[in-house]
Amino acid sequence: MQRVTFTYGTSLPGTLGRTGVISTPHGDVATPAFVPVGTKATVKTVLPEAVAGLGAQAVLANAYHLYLQPGHDIVDQAGGLGAFMNWSGPTYTDSGGFQVMSLGAGFKKVISMDVSGHQDDAKIAEGRERLARVDDDGVTFKSHLDGSRHRFTPELSMQIQHGLGADIIFGFDELTTLMNTRAYQENSLERTRLWAIRCLAEHNRLSAQRTHRPAQSLWAVIQGAQYEDLRRKAARDLTEISERDQADGGKGFGGFGIGGALEKQNLGTIVGWVNSELPQDKPKHLLGISEPDDIFTAIENGADTFDCVSPTRVARNGAIYSLDGRYNVTNARFRDDFGSLDPEIENYTSQYSRAYLHHLFKAKEGLAATLATLHNLAFVIDMVDGARRAIENGDYFEYRDQFLGRYYRGKTP
Repeated sequence: MQRVTFTYGTSLPGTLGRTGVISTPHGDVATPAFVPVGTKATVKTVLPEAVAGLGAQAVLANAYHLYLQPGHDIVDQAGGLGAFMNWSGPTYTDSGGFQVMSLGAGFKKVISMDVSGHQDDAKIAEGRERLARVDDDGVTFKSHLDGSRHRFTPELSMQIQHGLGADIIFGFDELTTLMNTRAYQENSLERTRLWAIRCLAEHNRLSAQRTHRPAQSLWAVIQGAQYEDLRRKAARDLTEISERDQADGGKGFGGFGIGGALEKQNLGTIVGWVNSELPQDKPKHLLGISEPDDIFTAIENGADTFDCVSPTRVARNGAIYSLDGRYNVTNARFRDDFGSLDPEIENYTSQYSRAYLHHLFKAKEGLAATLATLHNLAFVIDMVDGARRAIENGDYFEYRDQFLGRYYRGKTP
């Protein structure tokens, strides 16, 4: 049975960046790569075939949402996530930890790349109910769909993700925020470490039991917020757990996810702390980023793959990525603009004008979201593919500086 493996490619001189290939039972992912998010086994508003046609190499779905609806048992009966959603390529699923905490914590904005104040650990946003309670064994939470009570443990997260059948799955971790105290971060990090051990044990058990399904790779998630010692400790601890498990005949962690609260200005520093501790022969995934400057920073600090809902979410509200920055096609000035969304980019949406998309959004036609989503995904995928080629060709820094210099100079089409 083919396992998920990583092959190191070309190094980016003076940095932790590199190219590589993640090989899975459902195909390869050439890295660095952007992984579109298909939360509920669909990239919203677009066909799976269209996502593949844009050059996406993999998609990521959400264990929390698919557990609640339709249920991981249904997906398992269908033959796994790829078969269920008619996607033939590699798939990822997150552990559900992010959604359990973020939908249940009650903060107005749980994960932020900027924090201007401090909030006590026990407080929640005014008018919100805390829907999630964390203890050392797991998390009890209410469904955001119907208020029903559920409980996630590391073992259940593994059972759900094995049922979903993704090639790459993530360990169940506790999401913390930039507003949690240092003491809470320390306690949470130890809780996540112990959960990682339990995840790995259950992953090994299920892998031995489910030999009728393709092999899956479990990646541990590194937390620690903005603290260097905690981030480095988490990376070392999880590496040690993996090596010990492999020495005992287990699978170990096939890779690592970098999660939690990351201040934008410290993103590269934090990713660098983590990746300087982790083994080079393991792939790393940075959870939840998509802005061009953040992606380039992450690449240079050793992140191999990335995911984020932002390109598709903002597309559904009319925000369009372009080489000259992001703009909103619903603005009045585009009412009679018959140019394409970005005249210098060729993709499926190039045949449609800004005036047409402006009309579709104003008329509340569903095609508006579809076309804008296709364009934004193509933009981010092509940008990261270009970075990968530039590393291999030896002109990465020129590519980066030209791309970001134009994107952020304040002009729009």
